[in-house]
Amino acid sequence: MLGVLVGDVLGHSFKNKEVLSSRKKIYLQQKLDMLEEIKCGEFVMKFSSDSAMTRSVAESLIEKQDLDIVDVAKRFVESYYQDPKRGLRDEIIESGIDVKGPAKDLLGGADSYGNGGAMKIAPVSLYCYNNYDNLLHYVKEVTQITHAHELGINGAILQAIAIQQSLCLHHSEELNISNFIDDLINKMDKIEVDESQPYKERLKIVKNLLSETGGEPNEQRIIEKLGNKLTALESVPTAIFCFLNAEKRIKGIRTDNPVRRAIQYAVSYRFYNKTIMAN
Repeated sequence: MLGVLVGDVLGHSFKNKEVLSSRKKIYLQQKLDMLEEIKCGEFVMKFSSDSAMTRSVAESLIEKQDLDIVDVAKRFVESYYQDPKRGLRDEIIESGIDVKGPAKDLLGGADSYGNGGAMKIAPVSLYCYNNYDNLLHYVKEVTQITHAHELGINGAILQAIAIQQSLCLHHSEELNISNFIDDLINKMDKIEVDESQPYKERLKIVKNLLSETGGEPNEQRIIEKLGNKLTALESVPTAIFCFLNAEKRIKGIRTDNPVRRAIQYAVSYRFYNKTIMAN
């Protein structure tokens, strides 16, 4: 969850930026070196509604000791009114009994395929780390508060599964990237019942890009193949790619910390969307 917060605040600072020049990449390296040395409380950065809603999900699960979507929805509303400038669709924040109704009413769900569902889902993966069936059910329930489109919901499911798989890895074992992706592909094959299976196809692209020889994949090619937009389909697979690619050293990025490496990589090569970095 700290990764969500760090990715959110840093991603917000670098959103809408082009691919960084060599000089700016050096500046970014120096800036992150400096931030890494700052003690807690010495530097303040603003977080978005994504982090606020992530915290709301976590607090609800802790206090209720189970999923209570009415409580989660109320916390979303309370979080919004504490700081409306963070942003949240007005149609979503109306209090009411039908907590999923507002998302369904938004253009019939057609406007709710964004990555916000995936952004706030980490607490559910933590809570259901040892119960896969509950994970799928809880993720869908939480996401449907704000998202009605299948792509938005399935993007959150994919993100949650990826987090759960990471949690189940033993700290002494090296991550097998190929097996990690294959497991995701197999699970999404059962979730995406439609013939197109867009997330499964994107994961295959992720696997192909990661298995290429001859150095780092060209950043423009990665953007063209995976995307870096606000839709879940064009950011969740990209986030998984950044995470897995950062397991190894990346040319031009000097750090032994894979979390920082993933964030710095995302910023440097215009995978600037804050949700990609937080994921």
